[in-house]
Amino acid sequence: MRLLLDFIPILLFFVAYKLHGIYVGTAVLMGATVIQMAIVYALDRKLSTMHKATLALILIFGALTLTLQDDRFIKWKPTVLYGAMAIGLALALWVYHKNFLKAMLGSQLALPDRVWHRLSVAWVFYCLFMAALNGYVAAYFSTNAWADFKLWGYVFPLIFIVGQGLYVARHMTEPKQIAAGGNESSK
Repeated sequence: MRLLLDFIPILLFFVAYKLHGIYVGTAVLMGATVIQMAIVYALDRKLSTMHKATLALILIFGALTLTLQDDRFIKWKPTVLYGAMAIGLALALWVYHKNFLKAMLGSQLALPDRVWHRLSVAWVFYCLFMAALNGYVAAYFSTNAWADFKLWGYVFPLIFIVGQGLYVARHMTEPKQIAAGGNESSK
């Protein structure tokens, strides 16, 4: 359900872009993202930092795109978002020795610390890959090719999430085992 909710603004952007161009598509993306975040807030009674950052960047880069009539802003928004995520996760992990993924999901998933560390490293590299890939498509391809990539490129997050789920499933333990330090070294 959540993945579908995340996909809807991109799908609406794509349809609006194909029918009416980049500026209408950008306005639709902005509106759809505001509605999406309102739904998330209604369901969870809060927005995660990621949701807030996504909303802010879409509204800022979308407004710049519409105001300046320059599609480069909306095309580079994903690169900025993924780059910021990679930097934030990397700094937290390697400079401040904090694991944001564990802090956000640790109450929902019982995993050994080394698995949380590997997941965070995987997220850093995934975000760097997605930032570079979007930047490459935005810089070297037409706006039409970039819009197609935004829709069909959704396969990358799906593959990453499925792979991450398969990895996590192999390492899940009972919460009391992790709290007691048991079974972590045997995995």
